[in-house]
Amino acid sequence: MPQRPVLFFDSGIGGLTVLREAKLKMPERQFIYIADNAAFPYGAQPEAALKERILNLFESLLQRYNPALTVIACNTASTLVLDDLRRHFANYLFVGTVPAIKPAAEHTHSGLISVLATPGTVKRAYTHDLIGRYAQRCHVRLVGSKLLAGIAEDYLRGNAIDEEIIRNEVAPCFVHRENKNTDIVVLACTHYPFLINVFRKVAPWPVDWLDPAEAIANRARSLLPTEEVREAIVLHHDLAYFTSRHIDFATRRLLQSFGLSFIENVDISDCSP
Repeated sequence: MPQRPVLFFDSGIGGLTVLREAKLKMPERQFIYIADNAAFPYGAQPEAALKERILNLFESLLQRYNPALTVIACNTASTLVLDDLRRHFANYLFVGTVPAIKPAAEHTHSGLISVLATPGTVKRAYTHDLIGRYAQRCHVRLVGSKLLAGIAEDYLRGNAIDEEIIRNEVAPCFVHRENKNTDIVVLACTHYPFLINVFRKVAPWPVDWLDPAEAIANRARSLLPTEEVREAIVLHHDLAYFTSRHIDFATRRLLQSFGLSFIENVDISDCSP
């Protein structure tokens, strides 16, 4: 009996940061990457409409692919709809991507933590609940950027980026308070790790940029049934689908570098714009 695939879901190509780690942890597994780029960026979408859209997408996706596990490789989607996905589709396993506030609180020395995210993730009750649960003794600065996800996508496609804009977007993350400085910045959008070298360049002082990709991949691996994990590695094709049904040449090349074959003109849902 063939293995069931692992499904990855994001609004764009940011989830590739998590997929990269997952492919290292689970080389025996086929991956199917779904980018809902027709609605990108998610952070700009009204919550009720976005939640309905994602649930409708998954009605189709789960029926079509019957995945062994689904990784929601998007903080905005996870903080909005992860609980609903688990409730609506109780027979399927989901791993979310939520701000890594708990490990940040455990490892900070100064007690000053910043969370760099999209505006949607910053305002979500899920994020504030994580702070209340795990970081009550820390000063947590929430920074929502409207621009960085789009800049990351441009950067990955080889387009020129303005470092001064990036400097301005990350500047609020750096807090000096009572002779202490922010020492950890949580990257709460899967697009942001692609810009980490630029972040380091424009930062006013060194910090630990916390990327949760490896932890998410480890969690996904741990949830797979033992008998499936032990199956031998076989040749398989990892696939990518985009809800716009078309992508540019630079994105095709990027997907190839991640070992993904883009499948064109496939309607994966009833949510086409």
